[in-house]
Amino acid sequence: MARIPYFDPANADDKLKETIEKLPGLNIFRMMAHSNGLLAKFTGLGNHILGRAKLDAILREIAIIRVGVLSKASYEVHQHERIGRQIGMSDDLIKALHEGPEAAAFDDLQRLVMRYTDDVVLNVRASDATFDPLTKHLSHQEMQELTLTIGYYMMVSRFLETFDVDIEEEGSTASVDLKSLERK
Repeated sequence: MARIPYFDPANADDKLKETIEKLPGLNIFRMMAHSNGLLAKFTGLGNHILGRAKLDAILREIAIIRVGVLSKASYEVHQHERIGRQIGMSDDLIKALHEGPEAAAFDDLQRLVMRYTDDVVLNVRASDATFDPLTKHLSHQEMQELTLTIGYYMMVSRFLETFDVDIEEEGSTASVDLKSLERK
């Protein structure tokens, strides 16, 4: 159960109301609406990460779900496992995200992303041992997008867990429409 009540949109000013109306009715957004102007900035970066970044979507979701697992953020893991399935991740690959970088389901690049994600989450600064191998496969842009994705979802996980944001009830129509975020 959430630690504070979800924001009541009836209390929103016009600008916040406009932001809320553009978003799916996910509990994360309902909770974050208390932050007023930060909600639009938060979702702007999130939308870019999910829909307009160059980083491969499967690699992105590997990093996001792994951050959620390491952060013990059940809401984050739940939402992004669903997104992972939408973009074609197998149940075996999703299960492997809970096991760790050495799980058999990963290909070599996915394993490097897992090791890098673990290193950034656990040590803040990625070591040369996890950074250097990835630079042989990802462009500078993709390396930065991956690092910013990890950091963004570390923040998201901490927000979700601190406020005990509830997972939406089964059958809820609130969901992220990835197609609306894709590059135009």
